[in-house]
Amino acid sequence: MKYSVLLALLPVLVSARRLARRGPKITYEGHKVYRVMTPQGEAPIEKRLADLRVTIMEDHHPETWVDVVVPPEDVVNFEALDLETEVLHENLARDMEAEAVHKPYKRRTQSDAPGLPSIEYFESYHPYDEHIEFLEDLVAAFSDNAEMIIAGESYEGRDIRGIHVWGKGGRTTTQAVYWHGTTHAREWISAMTSEFQLYQLIAGYLAGDEEVVPILDTYEFYLIPFRLWRKNRQPRCNETCIGTDLNRNWPQNWALPGGSSDDPCSQTFRGLSESDTPEVTSLTKHVLATADAHPGGVKWFVDWHSYSQLVLLPYGHNCSARAHNHEYQMKLGAGIVDTIAAVNGTQYVHGPNCETLYPITGGSADFVFDNANAEVSWLIELTPNSSQAGGFILPPERILPTVSEMWEGVRWVLKELSA
Repeated sequence: MKYSVLLALLPVLVSARRLARRGPKITYEGHKVYRVMTPQGEAPIEKRLADLRVTIMEDHHPETWVDVVVPPEDVVNFEALDLETEVLHENLARDMEAEAVHKPYKRRTQSDAPGLPSIEYFESYHPYDEHIEFLEDLVAAFSDNAEMIIAGESYEGRDIRGIHVWGKGGRTTTQAVYWHGTTHAREWISAMTSEFQLYQLIAGYLAGDEEVVPILDTYEFYLIPFRLWRKNRQPRCNETCIGTDLNRNWPQNWALPGGSSDDPCSQTFRGLSESDTPEVTSLTKHVLATADAHPGGVKWFVDWHSYSQLVLLPYGHNCSARAHNHEYQMKLGAGIVDTIAAVNGTQYVHGPNCETLYPITGGSADFVFDNANAEVSWLIELTPNSSQAGGFILPPERILPTVSEMWEGVRWVLKELSA
């Protein structure tokens, strides 16, 4: 059977019309980040922290540990609680500055010889405009088989842009592979990872790589790295907190117990109703339209995130639920994990989302699996793992090792899917 792979890269948004109110710029100079062990669960820890001006970060393992940002004026009081902790960041601002060291992207000009952008792009992180320039240069290098697309708009009226790539069969003639990245903007490595997969597919095709050419002739790829905020910028009536977690707002098992929050100030606030954000409304329509436009629909969906080194299969809403092809997806999950480990020794773990990580409701991967009839639908949490310092702040020198080992795993999966 032949398939088609559409790559739609939709990094974040341009041309604001509705701008959410901005607070003053926050500096994290002197803030420390602690990992607090929670053998009795998160609630007792939250109670003890109630009188301090701390921020609990996204709770990857609330029954084991939580990460807490402590401002300098509360460090002494926090440490006086005598909790079981380890320090992840001695000075959060300094570590953020190190991550943000920027090597400007030099775009190709008309006087340059035709070809792809330099791989040096992956030696540092980039502002949004440079992501768009990079994608436009990819399209220029592969102009007969690639195009920029718009998948919708953000709350602020900015275009959600992407890239669509296909092989010799032309547009919408085969199955689609559909990737999201950077739904949560602080997860910088997810944008670089998703873009690198596309870069390698195009580079391999242009070079006549005997493994890549059949893949791109077999699938069409869509890649959408939005670079959105941690939540979107949509205010709610009578609330001082702004935004909805877009990976809790999809119309799939929305608001079931334990997988999201009804608190508008929570990082995992699910919204007031399912799909009540313009971003999710647009993306839902786009992925369903893509599935309808392609023979056989969506072959493989991935939503790239960081961190924890996990390959997460359906389902997120129920730890007992299993996909109808659970064993097949587990086989693929084991294969990508083994392939990644063979490169640099990096150990990922695979398994159902709820059982392996924690409950997630209103998530994209479960929606695409059940509604766009994706054969394989995953959420991948990238480097580092949960026991390593750094967390969301991955230094630039770790970009290329991370994206390169993931490419080996992705290439293995794509070969298996088309076998």
